[in-house]
Amino acid sequence: MALVSSAHANGDRDGSGLPKVPSIPLSDDRAFAAAGDQSIGNLVKDATTHLSTLVRAEVELAKSEVTGEIKKGLKGSVFFIVALTILLYSSFFLFFALAELLADLGLLRSVAFGIVFFLMLTMAGFFGFLGYRKVRAIRAPKRTIESFKDTAAALTHRGEPSTNGHAQLGDGHGAVPVRRG
Repeated sequence: MALVSSAHANGDRDGSGLPKVPSIPLSDDRAFAAAGDQSIGNLVKDATTHLSTLVRAEVELAKSEVTGEIKKGLKGSVFFIVALTILLYSSFFLFFALAELLADLGLLRSVAFGIVFFLMLTMAGFFGFLGYRKVRAIRAPKRTIESFKDTAAALTHRGEPSTNGHAQLGDGHGAVPVRRG
């Protein structure tokens, strides 16, 4: 009998918006009590079920983290789009009128247009900086990478004898003893 529960990807059960991810319980008293009564076929079936659930949970976690990072990138790219829009189209009539106003105030016409041009470049630079800050905040999915490493280590070292005479599943952290008959 395989016990598979459902938990949120971030470990919370408060419904914080992340999708539910299948998980394997860390310990099951019924499984230890019945371990001597189970056949090898049932143990293999349970192990296969748990491994399948673990892989699905890893994929769901990766998908959740990558989706979040892509959303950050899209939000940051909006600032770049705004900067390019201002740079390319630059609200022609507004800035042209501002340059004419400066020329009417007594500045040389070329100086007035130069001031407006540098004002436009400053605004484009400001929005470009905001976009850069948003894109720079994108990080690699650390939890997924650590989880994949832990899974790989657990699969690499499974069944090796430990110092207490029991076979060890996992990498030594929270190892599950297996009875040898």
